[in-house]
Amino acid sequence: MNKHGQLADFLQARRGLLRPEDVGLRTYGERRRVPGLRREELAMLAGISAPYYARLEQGQSRNASREVLDAIATALRLDESERAHLHELARAPKQGKAAPRPRPERITPATSALLAALEGTPALVMGRRSDVLAWNTQGHALFAGHLDRHGPDEPGQRPNMAKLVFLDAHARDLYTDWTTKAKAVVGNLRITAGRYPQDPLLAGLVGELIMRSPEFATMWADHRILACDVADYEMHHPTVGTLTVTQQTLQSPQGSGPAVVIATAAPGSPSAASLKLLAHGAASREAVFPRENADAGTPTT
Repeated sequence: MNKHGQLADFLQARRGLLRPEDVGLRTYGERRRVPGLRREELAMLAGISAPYYARLEQGQSRNASREVLDAIATALRLDESERAHLHELARAPKQGKAAPRPRPERITPATSALLAALEGTPALVMGRRSDVLAWNTQGHALFAGHLDRHGPDEPGQRPNMAKLVFLDAHARDLYTDWTTKAKAVVGNLRITAGRYPQDPLLAGLVGELIMRSPEFATMWADHRILACDVADYEMHHPTVGTLTVTQQTLQSPQGSGPAVVIATAAPGSPSAASLKLLAHGAASREAVFPRENADAGTPTT
């Protein structure tokens, strides 16, 4: 992945999603060869020259000011997350340094302590490429009880939440509105790709998902950005049935390092009772069979 290649693709894709009538432009019934706004129309709305905007969209200009980017973001009707992503893509890369080799992601003692403190509440720690670095008993039971409980302990065997959502039948059936969940996964991966354009492991993950999932390929091509920190999902769990949970993602203000994902339900609700039932069953099973699935292997995702 290349930042300026991503910038060009992002601008083209988002321009194509806007129709003239969306921004108050009259077309007088003319036939248009391309969907969405023309480059000169977008440039006019942003108050910049058409040739300059064309250079940006073609990846030929790398020095757009914050004011110009904000004007383009306003013309494209980007929300706050999308606007921040546009600025990230336009930021000039550091010169003279080769991309460092990605280091294995690990959780810190503080994060381990937080996960332990959340025992009884489904939680997991997820790396920037959506690898599960750790989960508690309840997190495993809620999100991927069909997988090896101890899979995250081995870097080469760690489940990947993006792959699970798109390629694993159990995870697909888990969400009533699978499309909304899938779009959230893609949107978060887009944000990560903007921050780490030279990460070969991330590029490999995206490439694999594009090849193996036509739905992912379509959603990725839309360049939708979705910073999904809090979201409600209805789930059909094979053990406790239908429940609605609020998934919250806790991350450092800098957006770096692993994130902690927590699932909760409204106090006193049937969903909260289902989570308690799931937690009790998972804890009892773990106490009796602590390594039951250790040698079962992780299904291919």
